[in-house]
Amino acid sequence: MRRARTVLLAAMVVLPLTSAHALAAAPPQQPVFVDGEAQPVYNAADVVREKVFIRVPIDSDRDGKDDEVRADVVRQQATTQGLKVPVVYLPSPYYAGGNNVPNHNVDVELYVPDGSKRQDARRDSPGTDPNQDARITAAIGPAGPNPGAIGPSSYERFLLERGYAVVYAESLGTGESTGCPTTGGRNETIGARSVVDWLNGRTTARDTNNKPSVASWATGKTAMMGVSYNGTLPNAVASTGVQGLEAIVPIAAISSWYDYYRADGAVVAPGGYQGEDADVLAEYVYSRSNREICKPIIEEIARQQDRITGDYSPFWDERNYLNDAKKVRAATLVVHGLRDWNVKTKHAAQWYDTLKANKVPHKIWWHQSGHTDPLGLRRDEWLKTLNRWYTRYLFGQQNNVEAEPRATIQREDKSWVTEAEWPVPGSRDVSVYPWPGGSSTGGLEAGSPVPGSAVVEKLADDASKKVEQLLALPSSGNRLSYATPAAKQPLRISGTVKAELKVAFDRPAANVTAVLVDRAPDGTAKVITRGWTDPQNRTRPDRTEPIKPGEQYSVGVEMQPMDYLLPAGHKLGLTLLSSDYDYTLRPKPGAGLAVTLNQTRMVLPTLGGKQAFVAAFGR
Repeated sequence: MRRARTVLLAAMVVLPLTSAHALAAAPPQQPVFVDGEAQPVYNAADVVREKVFIRVPIDSDRDGKDDEVRADVVRQQATTQGLKVPVVYLPSPYYAGGNNVPNHNVDVELYVPDGSKRQDARRDSPGTDPNQDARITAAIGPAGPNPGAIGPSSYERFLLERGYAVVYAESLGTGESTGCPTTGGRNETIGARSVVDWLNGRTTARDTNNKPSVASWATGKTAMMGVSYNGTLPNAVASTGVQGLEAIVPIAAISSWYDYYRADGAVVAPGGYQGEDADVLAEYVYSRSNREICKPIIEEIARQQDRITGDYSPFWDERNYLNDAKKVRAATLVVHGLRDWNVKTKHAAQWYDTLKANKVPHKIWWHQSGHTDPLGLRRDEWLKTLNRWYTRYLFGQQNNVEAEPRATIQREDKSWVTEAEWPVPGSRDVSVYPWPGGSSTGGLEAGSPVPGSAVVEKLADDASKKVEQLLALPSSGNRLSYATPAAKQPLRISGTVKAELKVAFDRPAANVTAVLVDRAPDGTAKVITRGWTDPQNRTRPDRTEPIKPGEQYSVGVEMQPMDYLLPAGHKLGLTLLSSDYDYTLRPKPGAGLAVTLNQTRMVLPTLGGKQAFVAAFGR
């Protein structure tokens, strides 16, 4: 009896131990997919958080040591039990905040090749307060910088629950990363790429105890996403063709830094940041603790960016990701605001068009807001779209996203539509011609240009007047204005509008601005899109060619790409002026432009082509 009792006791002790062992040996929770979407099966609070410093094979601060990128990893606790997960990687130069630095003076005379007039090189205009910078808010959220533990992103919980790890990283020269900020330079691209390399075992990292850190928990499949500068870095890294980067989601992102600070030879500001340039932004994000080591590099940027001629150059070519777009293999979901005048729509349109031509998996979202994240605009549908994109390209689930309509567009009434592609299929260029009367409002029609002898209309530059002021005036000597009759039916514009001008100047330097306008029945007018050029760069953006006063030149102005539905009852307008107060340099008033209407036209990408235009306006 005593022996039986002993055996029973032993059994009572052994059984719980066996049960615990079985529980410990249970495989970790695997991702779950329903209808092509990863499901929320993980606890976003049950995670491992770690900080690492990743080696970058470049020495951009010239201290004799390889640069390092500080990254923070947030991964599911199940990864400590053998689960391997893909990564959504969120890079930024803004995690540690910014510096309030002065902008360039923009009230300057324009460059004349003979050197008789020079710009004032002062940087004494008010800078941008990093605590009130909409770019930082858009990039890292309303909570603002948190240098101690970068993040969390508004997406973190959503991603962790569905089986994606999240990695944050500080761009070179910012926060705890070494190296130097160079406003889109090659070193920043390599720095950001090194995180993808580490996740795939191609570079080393150390933890906070200086011990090696290996991403053995990662599958290697990585996506990059972000808003503004944070979305530009994914474009840059994708252009290297790095293995393991399977998808990118660039939101309000730059595709060529020249097009952020220049326009066809003209020095042009990003909207809301008049006087900023590449050197200013580099100094603005320079937040690493060593405040001296990068100063020579930033001084080099100031010299090389060339605010004098505005010409495209090797400096800007290094920062043009379109050059290497043929290397992009990452499936790209582009998101951009049709009213984003900071990172203008050209960045999204030209990047998208290039990837489309290269047969990269692609999709685009256009919304009616400005420089912002779509999370606050259409949260549920956006998260569904994002998750399906990542489920397809990070988890490899065949959910057919590549066969779905490629374009999602928010219309002016805030409704959403899908299109097979963008620009909308069926959009064709229509030549539209201005007719006399531009000092008040001349005609604008698709029939033919003004016939007969030359008809010349003139304007005088006044950089102190904003476009909106000039549009509101019934007549003005500082702009030329042309408009169609009221539309009988809506007209959709989808693509890039161009103004092709025959123009003479009474000075050897002038800005040229063209604006597409919506004139409502109540007489109010609003800008649909606009564009700028330096006529000294009339043949190519990398070459300044002198202007001889009085001589006529063919000058093209490419406006920012647009998708716009002009309502019935509204007039479509073209306004021409010289300087644009909010964007161009502002010389003293007086430069004269003489436009020959007979040899001037606007090229309008219109759904339905000329037939649709004539149906809306007549001739």
